[in-house]
Amino acid sequence: MLSFMNGLILASALVAATQNGPSSGVEPLAFLTGSWLYESGGVEIEEQWTSVKGGTLFGVSRTVVDGKTVAFEFLRIETRGEGIFYVAQPNGRPGTDFELTKLDASTAVFENPQHDHPKLIRYEKHPDGTLWARIEGEEGGEHREQEFRFRPVPHP
Repeated sequence: MLSFMNGLILASALVAATQNGPSSGVEPLAFLTGSWLYESGGVEIEEQWTSVKGGTLFGVSRTVVDGKTVAFEFLRIETRGEGIFYVAQPNGRPGTDFELTKLDASTAVFENPQHDHPKLIRYEKHPDGTLWARIEGEEGGEHREQEFRFRPVPHP
């Protein structure tokens, strides 16, 4: 009987935590959801982001130059006890964390001052439906910035 009661108490606690617990915090980042394409001079960069669920978003990026894949990246945005983090895994390498430092209805900024390049990742959704991404950091001892203006594309 004691284990049955413990089971009921645990189930009640789980239901209460689900109903009354804090939100995941990543809901405002739902503007990233979808498929995005940047094209410039023979370079195509695709990013695809899942919907917000369970305190996370997952993304994947592929860079194609002149018809050949030259880079890819696994991405995730996750809620942790100490905040919200963007985790980038270029070409499948171990993840690098960038902490969310600014968030409003259409802009998210993630930073990692200890990383070389990028130190900052910024996404901004524009009223015309485009998504602009900007990265900044140090490369070869110089400050570098790159901007990518993604347009939405239908998901296949």
